[in-house]
Amino acid sequence: MSEPGEGAQSGAGFNLTREEGLARIRLIRSPNIGPVTFGQLLRRFGDARRALDALPDLAARGDGRGKGRMPYRAIDPGVVEAEIKAVRAAGARYIFHDSPDYPPLLRQVDSAPPVLIARGRADLSRAAPVAMVGARNASAGAMRLAREIAGALAEAGFPVVSGLAVGIDAAAHQGALAGRGETYGSASTIAVIGGGIDMAYPPENATLQERIAAEGLLLTEAPPGVAPIPSRFSTRNRIIAGIAAGTVVVEAAFKSGSLITARLAGEYGREVMAVPGSPLDPRSHGCNEMIREGAILIQRAEDIIELVSRFDGVPMSHFREEGHALSDGPDDDIHAQEADEGSADANDRIAALLGLAPVGVDEIVRQSGLSAGGVQMALIELELAGVIQRHAGGRVSRIL
Repeated sequence: MSEPGEGAQSGAGFNLTREEGLARIRLIRSPNIGPVTFGQLLRRFGDARRALDALPDLAARGDGRGKGRMPYRAIDPGVVEAEIKAVRAAGARYIFHDSPDYPPLLRQVDSAPPVLIARGRADLSRAAPVAMVGARNASAGAMRLAREIAGALAEAGFPVVSGLAVGIDAAAHQGALAGRGETYGSASTIAVIGGGIDMAYPPENATLQERIAAEGLLLTEAPPGVAPIPSRFSTRNRIIAGIAAGTVVVEAAFKSGSLITARLAGEYGREVMAVPGSPLDPRSHGCNEMIREGAILIQRAEDIIELVSRFDGVPMSHFREEGHALSDGPDDDIHAQEADEGSADANDRIAALLGLAPVGVDEIVRQSGLSAGGVQMALIELELAGVIQRHAGGRVSRIL
């Protein structure tokens, strides 16, 4: 196991020092810093070490120039050193967002994890993976179909991504492991888990998880020792949707977590597919409704292969909601914030516009009258101060 910035992260055009690797891990583990703010801080300050030094002042400005709260403190370096030792003990390694081993499609997502922890073959994520998700209490027929489709996809060179849950997820992983082919170095499966790399969950899939780590790829953004609690499954789902060129839902009821993954895939501009089912089975209602809303109906692996093989960033499916993410164009320079707006005034104006319901950042720009860069810098300060939180789709809300 190599240290951050050494050995395991080497590659053309990528040279990260151990010091900067440690600083990046410390930055993303610090309070009130998510992937979006992490990326904006790196762009603003150039590296994680400078960003860490700036955090107390930024948080103080977000809290009315430091009134009323304890001074901001980044996570203790000793905690990160202990995490690195635990990653090494688990036989895992770090993959940073600008490493050649980082999943290329996931890198395009604004909320993608800046740091992943991995066991297995990182090269699998480069081969246009296909996500396959569905019901935990799936029918026997649906699980058989998931295994067969996953096996055929793996044989054709398309790694299968899922979340290692019982039901359709486990069937998809098993099918891909059984159907490894020759097209892409024996394509296999990628499991994205909600807890630490050293945690086996659910317990009945512990053997399957170890096999995936040995023959495929096991990924997480959580540090070792973190329990896979339900709140982490939604963040795991965004990684599943972001890694894949397309997402297939095999069986799902209304309001299923699988539908959340599918909607995220649509939001990211990826193909969204669904297997139709009987209207008499509640486990098929979600898939049938997806097809009504624009997902592509598929019945066999060849349907998926045809769709994903010609995917060029413009999906054929129309199962998506309008995104709210603010692009980082030439007018979105967060360096301009201090030049054209007073920080306290900008923060007050933005905080007053926000409520408990999430709103898109682009809408805040329109209503505040501030520059895009000014809004972004103010949101960083407000988030660090614990005043706001970020949501999927480039939206933010106040914290009660």
